[in-house]
Amino acid sequence: MSRYLTLSALAVLFLFPLVWSGWASLEDPSNYLEMAAFGEGVGTYATNSVLVSTMTVAGTLVVSALGGYGFARFDFPGKNVLFLATLAILMVPYATILIPLYVLLGYLGLQNSLVGLSLVFVMFQLPFALFMMRNAFEALPRELEEAALVDGCGTFRAFSSILLKAVRPALITVGLFAFLASWNDFFAPLILLNDGASFTLPVAVVSMTQRTFGAVDYGMLQAGVMVMAIPCLVLFIVLQRHYVRGFMSGALRG
Repeated sequence: MSRYLTLSALAVLFLFPLVWSGWASLEDPSNYLEMAAFGEGVGTYATNSVLVSTMTVAGTLVVSALGGYGFARFDFPGKNVLFLATLAILMVPYATILIPLYVLLGYLGLQNSLVGLSLVFVMFQLPFALFMMRNAFEALPRELEEAALVDGCGTFRAFSSILLKAVRPALITVGLFAFLASWNDFFAPLILLNDGASFTLPVAVVSMTQRTFGAVDYGMLQAGVMVMAIPCLVLFIVLQRHYVRGFMSGALRG
């Protein structure tokens, strides 16, 4: 009984800020109308966020799945050093390398580009994603892959048709983390994007709530928070079961 009371109290504690934000945003419905008409329009900013998040999730899944499979199944010189070097990205303060990345994207012709921003997000997601996928593949019995090879499957076909299905919970966990990170990030888009038409939702929401002498329009801010939070809540609720299984089979094993 005490466990349920504790869990209920924690649920109320975590849900209260979201419920409060929703209530505050609905006190004046005009907040949503003003937000929709701001700048290039909230539809443009939402589309930018969807594009960035989609490219980030796709890039993270492709690179981490292939990389995790390679680290789990193949031996090659410098394997452990390369893996540790990838994990070392986590030790670099996020903000300190955004300016060098901005300069690098300029050389690549990707400055002020949603594609360039997505590549930056993929880079920062790789340590966690590779760790998860390597552990997920290592948890699979090698007999599963060997049976596929005996039946005539090539290495890539066994990987794409059998092993990827077996590590689906880990893939969903990695994809969900990549989506949340790219959808909610404010600092990287602020530094790497300088065209209002390319802004993502977090940057747009901060811009639209600023008033004279630094005052903040809290009603519009709460409306923006709700617009940003709803997709995250829906995805998390829909994928919750796979998310928990992914952590159990991947991260905890490491």
